Amino acid sequence: MEDFLETLGSGNDMYWKYFVIPLLVAVSLYFTLRSLGVQFRLIPHMFRTISETPGQASDGKKGISAFQAFSISAAARVGTGNVVGVSVAISAGGPGAVFWMWVMAIIVAGAAFAESTLGQLYKIREKTSYVGGPAYYMERGLGKRWMGMLFAAILIFTFPFTFMMVQSNTFTGAVNNSLEAAGGTNTNASSVIITLILVTMIAAVIFGGVRRIANVAQTAVPLMAAIYLVIGIAIIAMNIDQIPGVVSNIFGSAFGLREVAGATIGTAIIVGVQRGMFSNEAGMGSVPNAAATASVSHPVKQGLTQSFGVYFDTLLICSITAFIVLVSNPTLGDEEIAGDLVQMAIGESLGAWSIHVLTVVLLFLTFTSCLGNYYYGESNLRFITSNRFAFTAFRSGILVVAFIGGIATLDLVWAFADVTMGVMAAVNLLALIPLSGIVFKLLKDYEEQTKLGIDPVFTRDRIPGLKGVECWEPESERPDASTNESATDSAVKP
Repeated sequence: MEDFLETLGSGNDMYWKYFVIPLLVAVSLYFTLRSLGVQFRLIPHMFRTISETPGQASDGKKGISAFQAFSISAAARVGTGNVVGVSVAISAGGPGAVFWMWVMAIIVAGAAFAESTLGQLYKIREKTSYVGGPAYYMERGLGKRWMGMLFAAILIFTFPFTFMMVQSNTFTGAVNNSLEAAGGTNTNASSVIITLILVTMIAAVIFGGVRRIANVAQTAVPLMAAIYLVIGIAIIAMNIDQIPGVVSNIFGSAFGLREVAGATIGTAIIVGVQRGMFSNEAGMGSVPNAAATASVSHPVKQGLTQSFGVYFDTLLICSITAFIVLVSNPTLGDEEIAGDLVQMAIGESLGAWSIHVLTVVLLFLTFTSCLGNYYYGESNLRFITSNRFAFTAFRSGILVVAFIGGIATLDLVWAFADVTMGVMAAVNLLALIPLSGIVFKLLKDYEEQTKLGIDPVFTRDRIPGLKGVECWEPESERPDASTNESATDSAVKP
């Protein structure tokens, strides 16, 4: 097994170093430069778009709001990647990995804007909500259903299966660490019981549909993130004198000026980008699946909202984690404790009681991440088939995978996650390039309307020759055009 993991890791590092990272940087810089830095210029708009009131769904109830769509994506983002992922990155790549996570977050927010904007544009109607994502814009925008099918299959293997194992592994590990801190014993039996509890919780939600997932996510994610931030800020305040040294260490290690745990600058960059992508998911093609669910008046609004999600995830949550770990002067390079550095650091700073608080936070964050991962898989399964039996089998399979992940070894789970994540990102990024012209036309339309002082509303006739778009019809083409609805409603209602 060790030889297999070593071979897999070596091949994966080469793939990331010479293909995925250059492709991600190139595509992200292209969108950043062509849009004149949309992820910087329109930051104030990000805060406005996230609070937009949703339109109605086909069943007469309120659709998924921009904030709920943000919460679904945040549910998948904010969790293992922000805590365990950052710990593993620092342990393997040294403090310099944090710097490259920051740099990439700023750059890839451009790609995040593009993919979520396209996810909104090419979404389709479901009975109670919208569904969409890269598979849909590959078929409808590029006219390549085979590419959409390929992406959907890779995403299903990556998120609801591989990443689900990562999340459940973290869930079980967090509880076991808390039990040990309380004087208990970490046994195989305890891991099985803990994992069964998680599986039961997941089952109770995923059989209730996207609305239930959105409602759970919009409640749990902000609350748990707030608690985690309070803990992190308290630890930083207690060690404020160490912060200049920590920052210096991050920058020094990032450029190979200091050797840390045997990590070179190349290792710091690769690990930083990998863990950063696992955390913020920008460019990977996962977030557009959540972005497409929102009932908003213009596709660009979800592009901006999800760009903000990248900042929220990496520049805020991941940075807090990094400072928590680094002020404790941890032992780096030890794979056995790589995923536990945050809990160890918090326990040293605040006492054993804080480990239990962090456990509760991790439990909710990993749980909601499991829900987000499941939804990504479901939306792509809908692209492949509408067979009801397939969805029942899929949900049952998810529960089995979650159980296996809770009792599996972390090294094996992370190794497969890195491979599938890189393949999935490559397919999505290659699809974004030929669709870039549409993204820039949408952005131009949005900005022209904002300059006139109006709340931007999009209809598909605003871009001549636009094909493959099911929603966003002009009011004259809508089945209920005779009703006296506002322009905004006409754009966001089915």
